[in-house]
Amino acid sequence: MNDFNTQVIADFKQHGGKPGGHFKNSPVLLLHAIGAKSGQERVQPLMYLRQQADGPWHIFASYGGAPKHPAWFHNLVAHPDVEIEIGDGTTIERIPVRARVVEGDERDTIYAEQARRFPQFADYAEKTTREVIPVVELVRR
Repeated sequence: MNDFNTQVIADFKQHGGKPGGHFKNSPVLLLHAIGAKSGQERVQPLMYLRQQADGPWHIFASYGGAPKHPAWFHNLVAHPDVEIEIGDGTTIERIPVRARVVEGDERDTIYAEQARRFPQFADYAEKTTREVIPVVELVRR
């Protein structure tokens, strides 16, 4: 895990799931996925979109607009039953979820909403050479 992610994870845990710095005022979760090749647990801080309090969480395999998908995306495709950590600023809850790649118009609508709320996601989509940036839905198991 790189130093940036290590710092974000530590900040997330120290502040009850509400990190500061680069992610201040952004919805962040910790994704606990199983490595597709290694079988080892990997933890990744990710911005998410949740449009309803009881709805699914959506995460975005933007990788900053890089030309390939991030490793965590491949991990979710290989092992869709994972866990996330979500915090309210005081308490952090670890939740078992199932991942599903969202496609077509549903994907486009969700990604457009994330880009509206956080314009850097529009920049990532413009920058990448990938056909689309995948959207993954996380539903409580």
